Amino acid sequence: MVSLYLKKILIMNKSILAIIVYVIGLIFAALILELWSAETGPKALIGIIWTVTLLIALFYADKNDRK
Repeated sequence: MVSLYLKKILIMNKSILAIIVYVIGLIFAALILELWSAETGPKALIGIIWTVTLLIALFYADKNDRK
């Protein structure tokens, strides 16, 4: 019984994995790159590009999960 539960935990949807990577990337950008500092500029594009990448990843993950 415990073995089956562990297998369910280890098998993740690709969309959940994409969201986890997105959140880790946002935390990295906020703490290391200071993405949300008062100065705006090219750093803002990093956040936009990162969000667009998440949306594309979620689209393809959902498309592949339906097959």
